[in-house]
Amino acid sequence: YYIMNKLLKVLYTITSLLAVYGYTHAQQINILPQPQEIKISSGSFTFGKTTTIRYFDSSLLPSINVIIGEAKKRYGLNFTAHQSYMIKEGGNSIHIQLVEGMDNEAYSLEILPHKIICKASGKAGIFYGLQSLLQLISIDNKKAAAPCVVINDKPLYPWRGYMLDISRHFFGKETVKQYLDVMASLKLNRFHWHLTDEQAWRIEIKKYPKLTEIGSSGSWSDVDAPHAFYTQEDIKEVVAYAAERNIMVIPEIDMPGHATAISRSYPEISGGGEGRWKGFTYHPAKELTYEFIENVFTEIAELFPAPYIHIGADEVHFGNQSWFTDPLIQDFIKKNYLIDEIGMEHYFVRRVCEIINSKGKKMIGWDEIINTGVTPKKAVVMWWRHDKPELLTQSLQKGFDVIMTPRIPCYFDFVQDDSHKIGRRWGKAFNELHTVYAFPSGVEERIGKRDKQILGMQANVWTERIADKGRLDFMTFPRLLAIAEDAWTPKELKNYNDFESRVKVFMNYLNKLGIKFFN
Repeated sequence: YYIMNKLLKVLYTITSLLAVYGYTHAQQINILPQPQEIKISSGSFTFGKTTTIRYFDSSLLPSINVIIGEAKKRYGLNFTAHQSYMIKEGGNSIHIQLVEGMDNEAYSLEILPHKIICKASGKAGIFYGLQSLLQLISIDNKKAAAPCVVINDKPLYPWRGYMLDISRHFFGKETVKQYLDVMASLKLNRFHWHLTDEQAWRIEIKKYPKLTEIGSSGSWSDVDAPHAFYTQEDIKEVVAYAAERNIMVIPEIDMPGHATAISRSYPEISGGGEGRWKGFTYHPAKELTYEFIENVFTEIAELFPAPYIHIGADEVHFGNQSWFTDPLIQDFIKKNYLIDEIGMEHYFVRRVCEIINSKGKKMIGWDEIINTGVTPKKAVVMWWRHDKPELLTQSLQKGFDVIMTPRIPCYFDFVQDDSHKIGRRWGKAFNELHTVYAFPSGVEERIGKRDKQILGMQANVWTERIADKGRLDFMTFPRLLAIAEDAWTPKELKNYNDFESRVKVFMNYLNKLGIKFFN
């Protein structure tokens, strides 16, 4: 009888715990990306008309105001912010504490029945803790509440990115801002802005007005599309908006290839090209070219406080046919002992890297830069050619920091379902949600003990076949949610079925924003 009684008590305890955990986890703990540690308690915190966010450090106020705005937009809640020091001050409050000893971007969130405490060592962690709080809120009988939990959390990688190509088709700053909002909710922190390419130049450069007077017209689907670009005031506005959401904006000015819009605007620095690749490159042997690049990057560096400038540096061979016959280029190759046109390309990349470094910035390039002679101290590699995994290995062996963004599974211009007809494939491969979610499985053995060189990963959206906002939404979501969790959550904590259930909840938020995701 004694043993039976003990067993019944144990079974009752286990059953009760499973019931509480199952209910709470399924019904309330729907955070994307999955936190590293969640401890569930009984009860909930109910938000009132006078719920106050109490903080001490005034530098936190911009981030707090973002959260206040999101609480209003999502749930109709009217939080107020009050600067105070004592954590015990006031009831029905959210208390913000800056503490020492926590990792960068890490946070602790404790939800009690009468107060909420969010701790971090800096404003990024506080912001992410409050973003998790927003995702925990549910409305029942017109009352907003969040379950009592303790969350201890931090990101797997420091670089958690999203790239948008606005050269092939242009998307205005309001679309960009909306995407920054969603990125912030998902704790993504790098917005890579692909501002120039063959189709158009999309950023105002005051020293070279023809770049927008001539180079900003056209798109991938319509060569006669009207001029569309961001003014420098637009850029400043978006950069500031992103900074309030803990997002760094990294500009990409593509060179020496993908420069057709520049060649249209300033043909004197064009490197030629044939057929559809006419004007594809900068002229790599003219000092005028480097003077142009120096002046452009002077303005770019002032507009973007990020410590990086991306130059692309990919696919130059598509349109460098004229290099083989241009007397200036051929003479330059001989005089500078560059051997051939590849040597000329590598010289260009090294020269531009020095220009960028002189602005106090580090260069980022696609994986073509690995063998150009730039050093790991001066440049970062984005590995994109999934069919050349040896380039990831080479980058790491040479000492480069690497951002992983391989076409499979990180390119969102690839289709996401076998029934979809418009979009890219790689043979039979494409990027459905569970394929994206499995990343970086398959490359861990190449990383090995060099994991500290992996800055992180990002999703890339190339817009050749994405001409409007609805299509952009459809191709980006929900796959961006998978990248967010890949970059934040350790592999051992990931579970696809659980992820899918949280995606369904997050879709409610996307619906409120009017985002036309693929369901």
